[in-house]
Order: sequence, then structure tokens, then C-alpha cells
Amino acid sequence: MTSRPAIIVTGADLAPEALAILHDYTIVFAGKTPQPADLVALAKQQDPVAIIVRYGSVTAEVMDAAPSLRVIAKHGSGTDTIDKVAAAARGVEVLAAVGANAAAVAEHALALMLACAKSIVPLDARMHGGHWDKATHKSVELSGRTVGLVGLGTIGLRFARMCHAMDMRVIGFDPFARNLPDYVRPVGLEAIWAESDVISLHCPLTDDNRKMLDANVLARCKRGVIVVNTARGGLIDEPALLAAVQSGQVAGAGLDSFAVEPMTAPHIFHGQPGVILTPHIGGVTGAAYVNMGVAAAKNVLGVLNREREPVLTKG
Repeated sequence: MTSRPAIIVTGADLAPEALAILHDYTIVFAGKTPQPADLVALAKQQDPVAIIVRYGSVTAEVMDAAPSLRVIAKHGSGTDTIDKVAAAARGVEVLAAVGANAAAVAEHALALMLACAKSIVPLDARMHGGHWDKATHKSVELSGRTVGLVGLGTIGLRFARMCHAMDMRVIGFDPFARNLPDYVRPVGLEAIWAESDVISLHCPLTDDNRKMLDANVLARCKRGVIVVNTARGGLIDEPALLAAVQSGQVAGAGLDSFAVEPMTAPHIFHGQPGVILTPHIGGVTGAAYVNMGVAAAKNVLGVLNREREPVLTKG
């Protein structure tokens, strides 16, 4: 234990700009791949007032090991790795760095969409093999095509703006979205499945939408649809998507998140033509690293400083 209150970071580092904000606290790093048992042991040792979540899960057991815990701040936008029900029951606030990595993730979604539409990965492999496929290959032109977005938060709307700039027709589903730009047409999920040439997922993972993109839904989509997921892997039924790619129902899938992370080898997507894989790095850029760290640090201080303010009473 130290004289200064402790903050645990479930990772091996934090941006210097974020550390500067937290100068009054002892920062304890849990390492690159902390497991729940590791976090429980560390919480018992340090009794942190806050946890900044980069990797791994924060469970009820972790919270119970830290009686002084007041806030859990996600180093990013997705809080599905935090047991929010347990946190609420213990009076622990859960906050996300909303929008801090929006530019990075939206750009990555665009890259995956373009890579699928333009066959970048297989053409690159063919070129390195000495082939010249100009006479036989045709890519997909996205101008005039419909992109359907599931989730119209900060990331989804930024991606929508990029697609609109490419002269794509943008439709979207989000029951919580308000004041949408005029180039985004709000629709129901059935319209997303039926009308979209590209489906891009930008929503949080909940019990209600887990495996939302399953065999039944994929069968109702346009044949040759492109699927992009930079949100959460649990939104997709992975065996169903693999079967849809193999049958041609899905022309290409660009995936940055998976049901189980890190992805273990062998995996059903490994070596599958038409599936482009990246290791959940959509939000991992130099700028986003700083933005997310600073936002998480400010979220932590917002709670801790508020609790330290004296309560004024009338005498």
C-alpha cells in the first residue's frame, strides 16, 4: 500500500498526458493481458479508488476486492467488459471515453469496407506472386450503393459522413439517435438487412443483440453483401458468417473484433478467402491512444474530485 490513493490500469501503459492529469495518485499497471484473478489479487493489494480499463474484464469479484473503489473508466467507448450491474449495486460509477477514438475507428471501418469492395488483399497476394489480373478482375464500385449502419453514435455518424462523401446512400438504425444529418435515413433493422449493399456495425454489445447477425438474418440480406464489424465480435454468429461467405451470400467480411479475444489459433476464419481480419486495432492510433487516456483520466477525476468536495449545509 502507498500513501497516495491507487488507480489500477488494466494494461501495461498509459499516455504521458493522462499520467500527468493523475499526478496525485499512484498508478499501478496490471500488465498486457490481465486475467480476472490477477486483477482480484492486485485490487486486494492496492485497494484502488479507480480502475482504468484497457484490457481484460472487471468483474464483481474484482470490485469486491477493492472496497475503496469509486469509479471504473473505460479506455475507449465499449463497456461490455465491465460488469455494470455489479458496479451499480456497489455504488461504483462506470464511464466511457465516448468519442475519443471515433476518428480512428471510423477510418478503420472505411479501410475494411474498401478492402473488401476492391479485393485489396487477394490482389496484393497475386501481385506478389507475379500475376497481373487486370484482364480478369472487376471490383465493386461503391458510389450509388447503400450502406446500412447499425448504431448511429459518434463513430457511426463519422463513418456515415465518409460514406456520404463517396456518394453512397446511407441508412441507419439506432433507437436512441436524435437530430440526424439529412443524408442519414433512419430505418428499422429489417430495412438494413433488405436494402444494404454494405452493413457496418457500430453499436454496443448487449444481451438483446448478441449474435444479431445470425444465419437467419444473413439469409435475408442482399446476395453479395459486404459485412464490416469494428464494434464487438459478439454481435455476429461467427460460424453463420463463415457459411455465408463460403456460399457467396456475403461477398466479403472485414472484421476487427471477435467473439473471443485474443483470437486463438486455429480459428474458423483463418485462411478463409473473402474474410479480412485485424486484431481489434481500429481505435489504436497514436492520437486515439492519447485521446482515450486523457478522457479516461478526466472521467476518473470528475468522480473523485466531486466526492471530495465538501457538502455545504445551512447553519
